[in-house]
Amino acid sequence: MIRVLVVDDHAILRDGIRSLLESQEDIVVVGEAGDGSEALEYVGKLLPDVVLMDISMPKVSGLDAARLIKERYPRVRVIILTQHDNREYIAPALAAGASGYVLKRSGRRELLNALRQVYEQGAFITSNIAQEVLQEYSRDGHNGRDDEHHLTERERQVLKLVVEGKSNKEVALLLGISPKTVSVHRTNLMSKLEVQNMVELIRFATDNPLVPLPVSG
Repeated sequence: MIRVLVVDDHAILRDGIRSLLESQEDIVVVGEAGDGSEALEYVGKLLPDVVLMDISMPKVSGLDAARLIKERYPRVRVIILTQHDNREYIAPALAAGASGYVLKRSGRRELLNALRQVYEQGAFITSNIAQEVLQEYSRDGHNGRDDEHHLTERERQVLKLVVEGKSNKEVALLLGISPKTVSVHRTNLMSKLEVQNMVELIRFATDNPLVPLPVSG
């Protein structure tokens, strides 16, 4: 079971999220909090697997709470659930230690996918944000920074799909390779880019332009 703490200052939204999550066989809501201060208290008591948290809240903001949670409870993963779709918000969220970023206007499938992917793989960025980032890279062009790490064309393709939130199986299907090969590419990417996990890999992708390559076998 994925144990989730829901944090938002709007009770009606928390109720809706709880109803959605508890309709799933593999997810249980262990608690709710109305602000970042309560979130810190409940995380210490409940030790959830994932904290689903808004950014804009009274007393302690979601970003500050995420930073403190990661400092005190590094095994607890935080997903930011917010209405803010500006790219300026995602970098501070990831820098604060968030493992995921989902928009409140996203569908239920994407929210559930985010929870499961963060729990199983460690990172997720909502498709709306990922697409905006990729479009910006396409407009700005490539500045050569990934060439410093000698990424292959296939590794860039895998990295692009990872940023889009694709799982190993989805990447394998799109590229016509096996999930085990995708896992090897992810490991090589993390080694070449000198990152330790999937969260840091996505942070690199959001900070450094990618070469937008066509997905082909």
